[in-house]
Amino acid sequence: MEFDEYVAVRGQQLVRLGYVLSGDRYRAEDLAQTALMHTHQHWRRVRRMDDPHAYVRRVLVNAHVSAARRSSSREAPLVMAESAHSEPDPALAVAEHDAMWRALAELSPRERTVLVLRYYEDLDHASIAAVLGIKDSTARATVSRALAALRAAHDPAISEGSQRRP
Repeated sequence: MEFDEYVAVRGQQLVRLGYVLSGDRYRAEDLAQTALMHTHQHWRRVRRMDDPHAYVRRVLVNAHVSAARRSSSREAPLVMAESAHSEPDPALAVAEHDAMWRALAELSPRERTVLVLRYYEDLDHASIAAVLGIKDSTARATVSRALAALRAAHDPAISEGSQRRP
C-alpha cells in the first residue's frame, strides 16, 4: 500500500483517535499530522511491517504523551464558576456526555491514553503495553486506576465509601 492510499483509508481514524486522546479537534489534527509526517519519512520500512497501522497509532500516542508532558508544567485548565442563576440543562444526555469529557480531562495523560486504547481502539492489555512501552501489569493497573477515578467522578459516594474502609 502506498502512503497516499494509507492516508485516504486511515487518516480520519487517526484524527478521531487524536480527538479522543486530547479532547480538542485542532490538537487531534496536529497529532494525526505529526504521526503521518513521521511515518512518511520512514514509509518504505513501515509498509513492510505486519501491521503498519499499529506503528502509526503508536507514533500518534507517543506524540500525545510527549506533548502532555511538555505542556503539563505550562498550562493549567481554568475552571469556570457556574452562575447562581443558571437553570439546569434539559438535555440530560448532553450533560452526561459533558461530565464524562470533564472526568476524562481530569485523568493523567497515561490513564486517559490507556482507556482510549482499551475501549476506543479495543486493544487488550498486552497490546496497550506494547504501544506505550510498559509492562502488561502496568497497563492493567493503570486501566484499573483510571476506571476507579471515573467511577468516583460519576458517583462521589464511591470515593467517600472507599475512604471509610479500614
